[in-house]
Amino acid sequence: MTRRMFAALSATMMVAALGLGGCASGDGAQESGNAPGAGATEEPAGAKTQEAEPAGEPVKLQIFAANSLTKAMAEAQKLYTQQNPNVTFGDTQYEASGTLNEMLGAGQYADILITASKGTMDDAVEAGYVDEATRNTMFTNQLVFVTKEGGELADTDVTLEDVAAGTYTLSVGDENVPAGNYACQALSTVGAYIEPDGATGADATGKGGEFSDALKDKVTLGGKVGDVCKYAETGDVDLAMVYTSDVYRMGGVTICSVVPDDTHKAITYPGAVTAQSENAEAAKAFLEWCMTDEDCAKIWQEWGFDMATE
Repeated sequence: MTRRMFAALSATMMVAALGLGGCASGDGAQESGNAPGAGATEEPAGAKTQEAEPAGEPVKLQIFAANSLTKAMAEAQKLYTQQNPNVTFGDTQYEASGTLNEMLGAGQYADILITASKGTMDDAVEAGYVDEATRNTMFTNQLVFVTKEGGELADTDVTLEDVAAGTYTLSVGDENVPAGNYACQALSTVGAYIEPDGATGADATGKGGEFSDALKDKVTLGGKVGDVCKYAETGDVDLAMVYTSDVYRMGGVTICSVVPDDTHKAITYPGAVTAQSENAEAAKAFLEWCMTDEDCAKIWQEWGFDMATE
């Protein structure tokens, strides 16, 4: 072999070696990139790591609610906190609707007001206690005659005329209690309650009047609808005029009859965010949830409330 041929052969072998080395190096880098735990599992530069949605800032809502909502509202609040862990509730105040307005007027703080009548919410709007733009009718209810469970009247179909005749002793809410206003409106249709201007039924207010001679000595007034129900449960009175929902939450009484709807104003529960709320958006979201969440709707219905259709 000549020197020139040897040199050419050596050059060819060196090029081949370099080519093989380059392929080996490239394959090695590719295998390294595919190996478990290798750099391929790392996020590319500038990539964002996906994170869970934030729960939001902690919020504590203070609610003023009609006394008849006590049991149902407690369950609704518990469910809402389960779904929204950042939202908790203060010591919810359950009182007669008129009393709740008085509390707001006295400067007590609340984020939400829910009353048991259109009239009491109208009063709150007029006084500037709530943001009228957030007002909605949330629930409806029925007015019923109840008596002690297992008592002598448990199977009696009581009528307004029976009560007007003075046949039974009766308990109703005082003027600060919407259930009492509705009761007096109904009683006015049979002459058992007389308003100053003579208005009756749904045209009456259920305030400022007096009971008839046949009934006035047989009526016991209660400062809360729960108290009214208790008077019947204990047998202190023969009958009480309360909401259907009170039968569910109080127990110890049974319904004798439903008071005709056309003898009183419609029983509605309006809710609104208060004008002073420091958590207005969270309060509005809770009220919306109360009216739209399917699981929450079951709670209201279990406690005797119907969802408003307006």
